[in-house]
Amino acid sequence: MPYLSSDVISTVGTSSSSFLPFHAINLPRPVQSPEDISWLDFSDLSHAADQQDLACEALTNMSCLVNAEVEEPNTEVPQGNEGSIDNVRSKGDELMKLNRHPDGGIGWRKIGKILVSRKVIGDGSDGTIVFEGTYEGRLVAVKRLVLKAGREKASNEIQTLINSDRLVRYYGMEADENFEYLALERCICTLDDLIQVHSGSSNNSALPRDPASTDDYKIKLESIRGMMQDVNLWKHDYPSPQLLELMRDMVSGLSYLHGSKIIHRDLKPQNILIAKNTKDPFLVAKLCDMGISRCFPKDKSSLGYSSTGCGTFGWHAPEVIKHKGKQKWAMDLFSLGCVLFFCITCGKHPFGEEVHRDYNIVNNIMDLPSVEFIPEAHDLLSCLLNQDPELRPQASEVLKHPFFWTPKMRLSFLYDVSNEVKSEDRKGNFDLQKALENTAQSIFGKKWDDKVHSKVMANLRRHRDYNGSCVSDLLRAVQNEVSHHKEDPKSVKRILGPYPDRMDAYFAKKFPKLLIETYKVARELGKEELIAGVLTK
Repeated sequence: MPYLSSDVISTVGTSSSSFLPFHAINLPRPVQSPEDISWLDFSDLSHAADQQDLACEALTNMSCLVNAEVEEPNTEVPQGNEGSIDNVRSKGDELMKLNRHPDGGIGWRKIGKILVSRKVIGDGSDGTIVFEGTYEGRLVAVKRLVLKAGREKASNEIQTLINSDRLVRYYGMEADENFEYLALERCICTLDDLIQVHSGSSNNSALPRDPASTDDYKIKLESIRGMMQDVNLWKHDYPSPQLLELMRDMVSGLSYLHGSKIIHRDLKPQNILIAKNTKDPFLVAKLCDMGISRCFPKDKSSLGYSSTGCGTFGWHAPEVIKHKGKQKWAMDLFSLGCVLFFCITCGKHPFGEEVHRDYNIVNNIMDLPSVEFIPEAHDLLSCLLNQDPELRPQASEVLKHPFFWTPKMRLSFLYDVSNEVKSEDRKGNFDLQKALENTAQSIFGKKWDDKVHSKVMANLRRHRDYNGSCVSDLLRAVQNEVSHHKEDPKSVKRILGPYPDRMDAYFAKKFPKLLIETYKVARELGKEELIAGVLTK
């Protein structure tokens, strides 16, 4: 994926609280004397002129960015190939040119093919820090891991990230005496940032507690808000098509990992990055921070629990908190349920405030009523957040759930079920019809025809009679509208709206549970072909 345009803020697999928009913070002091640039790392170049060319080229490449930056405190003793004053003093006059650049002359270190700036755009656990940088001329985020503790994490992350557009892209790795450096794809922001910006709420647990960091974080969010004025995540409290697509991306990424026999083990909004799609104006979501992921051994589908924990407090499954049983795919599915709830509810958490989450997770105290107004979401999240890991669906099954269906798929499914009822009735098999009628109270109460506009009902009854107390007749009404919507009178078309979006919205508003109850009946009776048929449309 090409690196992003100049109005992009980026981070990779880190806490989002530590990076700021370029124009909104105080930059390091500009170069005033040779001593000011004594820490620039050009000592591995043989000529001072080459050193200057490299510095100017690197700084020119970076000057177009407004990526977040926080200067890393210079408390370490220079290691390895860091430059000294003697290396650069002879060309001090030339290096004064660095002061003309917008970044005030921020320097670089060269580690193999990676150029690393001192701009910190994120940090993580075990001393992990993410810097701005370049890799073979490409703008990247450079994830620095402490060599001894980070070797296994780096190896895990590299093996996971290679060859997948569903995950943040990996470009290369270098190392020096103390650290390993991963060159990773630059992205706009985290999912955590995106939801926080557009929800306007303070539910997000990523908000820094340090007052200075809080101010910086708010400035960063304002910058993201300015860049994403055209992004629409919710419409009348329902997830927008754009947000649904981002959620599909997350599930697809997790499905890819699990298909590759890998458990992520730390899925949360801060570990999902938002990037620009190169093919259309939509954003894309990508999983990142695979440092503690684990790959199943051959012919194994679980791992034992180690003394080193996995996941983040408040986002991991109950069996992880209790260290009970084996590590399986299901632990990621529970975390996914928390993330999807977070997206749907504008940044809320299904298990409440951060301080109570682990207790609530273990004791199954959750706020699913918050999503009851979207029955498909309520059904899916009930499955994902099930206390029994064996009852959670696989990631590949989540993508097939009606929550992710388009309006056309929703109407097509109701159409096909109505056809199936008629087909079975002709054969003398009434199992499907009886099961559907048992859901009548949940779908419409006593009579459904009283809930449909009188003009729509009059038009339907021109062709046949309907029993207002039967679910099968409601399905027949939907089927007939789908079949004959082009011939409807103008007055009916104005009420139902265009097919499929507005027509689906009309019936979903009148009968919110019609789709999910019909879907559950089909699943219980083993009518998988009805569901499979919809997924191909």
